[in-house]
Amino acid sequence: MRDVRDNSLNVPLALLGRNGPMITERSTNALKRFGLLEEYQRERGKSVASIRKAIDETHDSELIYALSELAYVEGKLAEKLNDQASALNFFGIALTNSYDYLFSDDLSLERNPYDPQFRRVCEIYNESLEDTLRMLCADGKLKPGLSYTVATPQRSVTVRTATRGGWDPDEFDRFEFVSDYNIQTLHNRHMTFGLGVPLIAVRKPSDSTDPREKYYPEGLSYSVTAMMRCNLPDRSSSESATRSTGFTHENRQIGKSEDADLDVSRRRLGASPESILEFYDPLQANQVRLTSHWVPLETDLTTPLAFFLDSPEFRSRNRVTEGLINPNKTLSQRGLFMLEPYDPKRIPVVMVHGLWSSPLTWMDMFNDLRSYPEIRSRYQFWFYLYPSDQPFWLSATQLRKDLAEMRQVIDRNHRDVSLDKMVLVGHSMGGLVSRMQTIDSGDDFWQIVSDQPPEKLKGPEEARDRLVSNLYFRPNQSIRRVVTIGTPHRGSNFANDYTRWLASRVISLPQIALATGQSLARENPGFFRDTKLLTASNAIDSLAPESPIFPVMMRAKKAEGVKYHNIIGVVEKRGIFGTSTKKGDGIVELASAKMDDVESEVIINAEHTTIHTTDKAILEVRRILLEHLQEVDQNVRFAGGF
Repeated sequence: MRDVRDNSLNVPLALLGRNGPMITERSTNALKRFGLLEEYQRERGKSVASIRKAIDETHDSELIYALSELAYVEGKLAEKLNDQASALNFFGIALTNSYDYLFSDDLSLERNPYDPQFRRVCEIYNESLEDTLRMLCADGKLKPGLSYTVATPQRSVTVRTATRGGWDPDEFDRFEFVSDYNIQTLHNRHMTFGLGVPLIAVRKPSDSTDPREKYYPEGLSYSVTAMMRCNLPDRSSSESATRSTGFTHENRQIGKSEDADLDVSRRRLGASPESILEFYDPLQANQVRLTSHWVPLETDLTTPLAFFLDSPEFRSRNRVTEGLINPNKTLSQRGLFMLEPYDPKRIPVVMVHGLWSSPLTWMDMFNDLRSYPEIRSRYQFWFYLYPSDQPFWLSATQLRKDLAEMRQVIDRNHRDVSLDKMVLVGHSMGGLVSRMQTIDSGDDFWQIVSDQPPEKLKGPEEARDRLVSNLYFRPNQSIRRVVTIGTPHRGSNFANDYTRWLASRVISLPQIALATGQSLARENPGFFRDTKLLTASNAIDSLAPESPIFPVMMRAKKAEGVKYHNIIGVVEKRGIFGTSTKKGDGIVELASAKMDDVESEVIINAEHTTIHTTDKAILEVRRILLEHLQEVDQNVRFAGGF
């Protein structure tokens, strides 16, 4: 939390100064030019009516700007005095007059986007809207899908709300303000500048009976931008355009037919003026049409993500060491999850962490990749969490099962064609887990442990099926591309005698896998060549270079059409006697990291634990994703015959 919220008007309007808040010299000169300065200095807030009258007579843009600035200053002064009704009134005046300045047809020839005043008007609009929303949030009244009424001396003004994204209005539990927070969790902050108030929308779980709900983690927060469409004044009318006093809650749901109307007429003869408070998903829209103008949205994709990563719900899920040492405690949290609403039109990118890690390791890459419009408009990112102590082929079996189950839940009839263009990105051991989704092992894995056919295996059917599924792999035809980063394709010397001995002492194997292997070994004496792979292997054992799994993986057939990409880390290692002769990232040697069947392979100067957070690795993944889109679009054009 910041000590003082970020406000772009803090300096120009001296909001935090000893003598502030105060209007700028430019606004002072505008009031002086029309003979209004003395009245303002004498009566301040009461001078609004005189200024409004002068605006109606002259349509002068400088006066409209001055009124917007003046009203915001008076709103902050009223806020200091805890006079919420007056503060809301003045913020409303600042909001509507800044909107008038930006979009009124009468000012089309006077508006100058090269004038610093133009951006200052945008800031007044944004900050006055934020201060208004803060008052509603403080009262618990800000709920998407409801209508509000603003009472004015001459008429009532209706404010209705609408969501413009893939959410249900009932999904929002509460809003937090981006401007209240600094970011410490992530390296880069991705924002765009324009109109609107960036918000953190904390998600409320929907119906617990919905099977899709399990893919959204508790405490999840979304990026949202709030935008108000104001009713522009009818300058042919004698009515004043000033807005007054506060909001009253009507508790009326907005129907879908009402939501479809995006533009508000400038003149509503015989009807009360209406404004629309809209909540936009910046992943789906970065500009919006207001009156006859296309306007960029002010957005922040990073702060809501960092807010979620700092939540108690995420921290309880992100038990990295516990997932390594005692997976039985974290097994229930295993699975795929999303950090944004599912979109059937966007291609999934599944990110798979490595040993002694969690999905948190991907957040810098995720944050940076979706900052590119061409990436976020075509891709959605999923994350896989699994106990990282177990042999990687067991985790690969579980991912295969979890992907199939997810497809059954979200696309039972296989109509979402984007799901058949999936990309997997795996770091370290996660690269092995990912690659195993695309290979056809035949009998090769099974023959590592037994020379007898699996049909002769005795024991409970469920136990036999579980063991066989761990040793027989068929490619997932929905996966079209795999990116491996810092992956030990031929094992790692990190898994030496000492680390394996230590691991055997501190790592508890998953109870289900351990019990299955032990019971089948007892019931089938002499059936298995080596029961160690079934009963004693942990993740570190499975990564040993002499493991018999690696040669089988290297020669296994891959799915037709699937493409591999490889990112390797190499750092110069210096020992007591100089530079080491073995190149690598400190964990995986270069010889083990390299692959022959890849579309691309790049070497980056990075250590194993941080390679996937480097700019070069993130840019390489971006390049691969764009290449994937080119191929997808080319295939679509070819299939369509043009």
